[in-house]
Amino acid sequence: MSGTATDVTTAQATPRRVYIDKQHPEPFRAMRAAADTVRAAAVAAGLELRLVELVNLRVSQLNGCAYCLDVHTRAALKEGETTQRLGVLPAWRDTRLFTAPERAALALAEATTLPADAALQEGAYREARAVLTEEQISAVIWVAVSINAFNRVSILSKHPVLPAR
Repeated sequence: MSGTATDVTTAQATPRRVYIDKQHPEPFRAMRAAADTVRAAAVAAGLELRLVELVNLRVSQLNGCAYCLDVHTRAALKEGETTQRLGVLPAWRDTRLFTAPERAALALAEATTLPADAALQEGAYREARAVLTEEQISAVIWVAVSINAFNRVSILSKHPVLPAR
């Protein structure tokens, strides 16, 4: 029920968040530059931008970052990703829609996002070693580290997801 006293109280109790990217633009610009460098390293390592976007999306799903999910869904579609694969991405292990390198990259991205799970890390690394080069393993981890940082900026700033035009 919108417009009730409870809604007003909740809105007043939850102050607008500080957009830390706007409050301190220099660190954010440095993060953007680092992300551009990471993206270039991934391409130089032979990873397709479509795979980079899958990693960005999977990490953002795990972190619950609505803003980054919006941005990277559009980017993945632009890179030729299908709506079917995007739709099943949270359950990628239960499909045959992803190649062995994509599966290894997704597992490695999850292990990077959830570093306290040692078993997940070991399994992901074993899988990655079987199908990815060392340069690609490093690039996937850097992509995951980068999007994890952006997720935190957007989540803590509560960046809004605006309706598509």
